[in-house]
Amino acid sequence: MTSWLTEAVPRGRVAAFRTLIYLFVAADLVVFTPWVRTRASVPGELYQPLLVGRILPLPTPTPALVAVIFWALLLLALLAATGRAPRLLGWSVCALYLEWMIIAMSYGKVDHDRFGLLVALAVLPTAGRARHGDTTRTEAGGWALRVTQIAVICTYFLAAWAKLRFGGLDWLTGSVLARAIIRRGTDFADLIAQVPYLLIVAQFGIVAFELFSPVVFLLPARWRGAMVGFFYSFHAVTIATITISFAPHLAAMTSFLPLERVRPLVWARRLAGHRGPAEEDAGPHPDDVDTVPAQPSVAVPPSAAGRTPVVDQAPVVGRPVGP
Repeated sequence: MTSWLTEAVPRGRVAAFRTLIYLFVAADLVVFTPWVRTRASVPGELYQPLLVGRILPLPTPTPALVAVIFWALLLLALLAATGRAPRLLGWSVCALYLEWMIIAMSYGKVDHDRFGLLVALAVLPTAGRARHGDTTRTEAGGWALRVTQIAVICTYFLAAWAKLRFGGLDWLTGSVLARAIIRRGTDFADLIAQVPYLLIVAQFGIVAFELFSPVVFLLPARWRGAMVGFFYSFHAVTIATITISFAPHLAAMTSFLPLERVRPLVWARRLAGHRGPAEEDAGPHPDDVDTVPAQPSVAVPPSAAGRTPVVDQAPVVGRPVGP
């Protein structure tokens, strides 16, 4: 079990995942959850903090507090995306984003798509330093990615458990998707809704998919990648029908992917027609092995075995040849 939890991965994968997660945090502040800043204008008596907010305890949001958290988190997330000071910046981003989410979710609605992202922010500082393109393997980084993967799958499995716990079998045979389509459906969803019993079949399929999602850990690497691709396709259909993106969950789910192969800076240099000094010193990247020409081998005749090789030397210019 320990070897599975700490399965070593390339440091380049950890570096790419770290950059992606911290850039997503910055994007989340300005694209996905800018509405959190409006919580500062809500009367304080409406603030009902989550359990963690009551245990710590955390202050009631004020305009000054929300503004400080927003700008500090935005700046630190961008700095953390560079990979510098991974522990100091990582723990700072984790603490500030947790407080940002507590403020967001303490007014009556809690989104479960943030769980994997919060776990990723909590474990990334423990992965240590990692450089893009580094092929050396790290168990600490492997543990960080594995724990994030477990959180992603728990999001699915526990969502199915909640459906059956609170909705029972009626969730499977009820009008859950029909109500979602009426509230926020697209034209594509309207076409699907016209097919008899298709929404009921889809509800059975959703619960089955979520309950069996842990199977991904039992599959060989090739099939695991295919199943993760199915996860992403499921969310693509969700966006296309009822416009729910689960963007934080999708960002955390990249922990399953071989992100070390995604090197946009290297690709940009190739498009520009040159290679950077660091890349030239390092030689060909492992992904480029197939493009390196092999050196032809020279066959030595059996009759030449054991003889001293004779080297033909060309005369040196400006130097007399002969006695």
